[in-house]
Amino acid sequence: MAGGLAVEVIETSSLGDRSYLATDGEVAVVVDPQRDVDRVIAAAGRWGVRITLVVETHLHNDYVSGGLELARLTGAEYGVAAADDVRFQRRPLSDGDLLEVSPRMRVRAIATPGHTFHHMSYVLEGAEGPVGVFTGGSLLFGTTGRTDLLGEEHREELARHQHASAHKLASLVPDGAQIWPTHGFGSFCSATQASGDSSTLREQKAANPALLLAEDDFVQQTLAGLDTYPAYYVHMGVQNAAGPGPIDLREPARADREELRRRLEDGEWVVDLRSRKAYVRSHLVGTVSLGLDGPMVTWLGWMIDWGAPLTLVGESREQVAEAQRELARIGIDEFAGAAVGTPEQLAAAPSQLRQIPRASFADLARALAGESGGRPAPEVVLDVRTKNEFAASHITGAVHIPLPELERRIGEVPEGAVWVHCASGYRATAAASLLESAGRTVVHVDDPFHAAAEAGLPIACT
Repeated sequence: MAGGLAVEVIETSSLGDRSYLATDGEVAVVVDPQRDVDRVIAAAGRWGVRITLVVETHLHNDYVSGGLELARLTGAEYGVAAADDVRFQRRPLSDGDLLEVSPRMRVRAIATPGHTFHHMSYVLEGAEGPVGVFTGGSLLFGTTGRTDLLGEEHREELARHQHASAHKLASLVPDGAQIWPTHGFGSFCSATQASGDSSTLREQKAANPALLLAEDDFVQQTLAGLDTYPAYYVHMGVQNAAGPGPIDLREPARADREELRRRLEDGEWVVDLRSRKAYVRSHLVGTVSLGLDGPMVTWLGWMIDWGAPLTLVGESREQVAEAQRELARIGIDEFAGAAVGTPEQLAAAPSQLRQIPRASFADLARALAGESGGRPAPEVVLDVRTKNEFAASHITGAVHIPLPELERRIGEVPEGAVWVHCASGYRATAAASLLESAGRTVVHVDDPFHAAAEAGLPIACT
């Protein structure tokens, strides 16, 4: 509790985002809710409070908002920046607007452009004044929101706005106030990797480049650090401006063995939701490994052709339901079908079953020295990390194709057995499944990248 108010964090770790419920014990305000609003309603139920206000910091680019639906279900007022062009009724908010949520709780809207042109932050005020600020994609922990999502032509102008907005917040909010960002916990909406799990403004003044650097230096650093972002982002702002419909979590139609085989033979997207370790031990050839033990929704949303038929394969109905919820958050609601069971149970013929050899970076070092340990000798080392990751450091001589580009660039992978790696092993499993489907001999390097140098592999940087 701060100033008689409480704030509950509703985390969506798969997308690197947070939503918030702030309450005085009787009523509540919700900031930046995800599309699956049942989590927010459950939080309000635990507190025994009524949601009377829902606000958005911006039209989100990395997820479909649940704000409109939450306001409809609860009867709450829905606040969105007045300058945003939306096609639904809302309370238009401008810089300095004060929202009296209750006699003990107020929310003050502060225009903080930078992540988007019309971005708003919200200062939470109790009886004794400000206790914290919901910063959305403005001031994050150790960084700020990226400034290129509205087009490359705007990124420098928005970076300058971002710097000014950070200083504006620093001048309006007391040093002891909590900072509650929406992005920055692994989200590609942050300009650089955020650090920490909680923070005050005082701590950000000592650590955040936006508050430490001069404007030109901040802009230069911010623009230099921007990497590519998920392709599905282009669809999010459009849906959020139009007004997203209610979430649909009804179970998809069940696909039997023959239906699965037909879809795989037709080259459709059939995603295996099991862990990567389970996948490499046994799977149906042609399936893509994107397990729920990692950021499945981000990478699938980035890789898939928008609107392409999609079938989910899990060990249980619970796995399929979890994947549905994750995908609904980025607007993927329709599925060709789903199947539940082990690969052996779902195979229409034994010839569909495959295994992929696993290895560590130490195994790779030994194999490059001529000791393959029974695995195919490494003729190609493929790195599927992002451009910034590869530029920072990579194995000398490695071929670099980021995972989201691999399917369309698979013909660029040189001939021979491919040992594929990423930063942890998750993306490498997805890449190995794509390579195997293309008829390539592949070994999955399932190891953290720092182990490459520890294994004695030569490391270079761009």
